Amino acid sequence: MDKQEILQAVLESDELPTLPMVASTLISMTSKEETTLADIANLVSQDISLSSKILKVSNSAFYSFPQQIGSIKQAVSVLGTNAVRSLVLSFSFLSIKQGKQQSNFNFEKFWERSLATAVASKLILEKVKGADTEEVFISGLLQNLGELIFARTFTEQYEKVLESITNDQHDPITAEETIIGSNHCRIGYEVAKSWGFPAVLLQPLLYHHDPTEYNGDDKKIRATINAVYLADLLMNILFSSKPEDYHKEFRKKAKKLLGLSNQDIEKVLEDVHTEIVAAGKYFGLKIKSTKSIQEILQEANIRLSLLNLDYDQMNKQLINAKMELETLTKELEYKNKILDNLANVDGLTEVFNHRYFQNILDQEIDRAIRQDSFIALILADIDHFKNFNDSYGHQAGDYILKEFCISLKSALRKYDTLARYGGEEFAIILPATNLDEALNVAEKLRSVINSTLFKAEDQSIEYNLTASFGVTASRPGIEDDFSKSTLIARTDEALYEAKKQGRNKVIPWNAKKKWFKF
Repeated sequence: MDKQEILQAVLESDELPTLPMVASTLISMTSKEETTLADIANLVSQDISLSSKILKVSNSAFYSFPQQIGSIKQAVSVLGTNAVRSLVLSFSFLSIKQGKQQSNFNFEKFWERSLATAVASKLILEKVKGADTEEVFISGLLQNLGELIFARTFTEQYEKVLESITNDQHDPITAEETIIGSNHCRIGYEVAKSWGFPAVLLQPLLYHHDPTEYNGDDKKIRATINAVYLADLLMNILFSSKPEDYHKEFRKKAKKLLGLSNQDIEKVLEDVHTEIVAAGKYFGLKIKSTKSIQEILQEANIRLSLLNLDYDQMNKQLINAKMELETLTKELEYKNKILDNLANVDGLTEVFNHRYFQNILDQEIDRAIRQDSFIALILADIDHFKNFNDSYGHQAGDYILKEFCISLKSALRKYDTLARYGGEEFAIILPATNLDEALNVAEKLRSVINSTLFKAEDQSIEYNLTASFGVTASRPGIEDDFSKSTLIARTDEALYEAKKQGRNKVIPWNAKKKWFKF
């Protein structure tokens, strides 16, 4: 069979995994600009088992939010759309097991390594200044999706592929091409494409084994592909018989592909094994504790040196090695206790990030309760920004996002907080501000954006932007039904209404749903 016939056989196979309804619908919903947080919460809530898993991860150290998240509606408000989509897809795929045909393919080990790769991908890309890390976790998790598909749809042929790899006759890609006639990168890409995956998730499936083959100009996609490729090298340090070779390759490629510093590389190598074990607990996989990369490399060096030692020398060397490893373990434990991995600033726009927004909103709400004062929240969304990205590319879009934030900050007070809520949506916290005052601030912001001529970094593009604003103000000390998630949800409803009424508008939340333009 040629490659097209192989693909057709996969797509028509009864053994091809299917996406659960919630995951499939969510992919479609998140591609639509008019989708609200409430729409997503209502969809996810339909699956009780999935909802409980998402709440478990939301309240874990994986996100480290200070407050307890008690409902899916609150989780969506706190985490944001892309994070919830990644969680839904992660749990959906982690539930895929062996099909009807018997196979020696170890599905459990496959997902353990895939989850480890996802964690490593996220750790790596977080070290790149300005990188968008929202999609890299799910990209790392699904990088070898095609292998699982082959194991279920071409079971006998893939058994021979595994045998060829085990006997060191071929690398995985060559073995697949020789025995089946296609490779897991292409199959994973085509199947995910048929499921409606966005480009940012599709391209890493296709190019993760050779990032130099990607010739697109999307910086976000290129960075994600590079991070997933490097994460695979990192897995070979942890799980292969030649960790020292992959260690050298990882350090070399991390500098070349993503420009990581020696300090960044050491931090990734130091943290990855503990982060993998922790992620296993959050996502329901029993991943055994692994040695640190420092220990693995040290033991590899010891094995090489022992080849030329006599018995007494070997005993002495082993004792010294054990003492060194114990010292290293204590040092790592100490460092892990004092490290704070929480970054407060969004790398792209240089305004506060989503995590900081959630924490500071808690503090401002507590202050408003103590002082019996108002607190206002504004959600701003750039109108038709997807069209801009489609027309001019993500690089120009990223630059415009920076300029948009600069314009917003110029019109805010020093004690107001501007944060990137997700994508092209931004949140503004206004302490001690009632609704009328908040509407005036929002209108000022709208007017500034509407009157600003935004230019691309190379001055080749001049573009007029507009933005829609949803506004809510509350006095939490006297409101019986007040909660942070309610404040965010109301503001999101007002923002949705601003879009619905034609965009470039400021709309306050109204309990009676009698919307009006300010």
